Amino acid sequence: MKRVPVFMQAMLSMAVPSGAALAQAALPVAELGAGMYRIEAEVAHTPQTRQLGLMNRKSMPLQRGMVFVFDQDTTHCMWMKNTWLPLSVAFVDAQGKVINIEDMQPHTEDNHCAAAPARYALEMNLGWFRERGIEPGDTLRGFDRLPPAR
Repeated sequence: MKRVPVFMQAMLSMAVPSGAALAQAALPVAELGAGMYRIEAEVAHTPQTRQLGLMNRKSMPLQRGMVFVFDQDTTHCMWMKNTWLPLSVAFVDAQGKVINIEDMQPHTEDNHCAAAPARYALEMNLGWFRERGIEPGDTLRGFDRLPPAR
């Protein structure tokens, strides 16, 4: 049996995406809106994609985010285990109304929870909502077109 040199093994491992990268690459993207701002949100609507979330990412474009679609309205909580990016999360009700917004720091396991029953959580780069004047009570667009939770 022929042996593959170590440097070739390293090159091959870099060329093949990890399971996490494959799962993230396959996520659908939905267009959401906040005031005059457009959001490209990756949709996490399965137990596996909700669990993985934005873990292991090192960067995210400014207009990009991730929307978590839950199967029931409850006080969902988020944390930042294995997440490199500082994020802000808006908890959103079934009608697209922002309930509360929490800032989250990388690699922490603090719970950041909805202040009232939420159907969605929208994660964006840290400060994204504040910098655009988006506050609790504001209504976001496009949530009615998201796929249902599975």
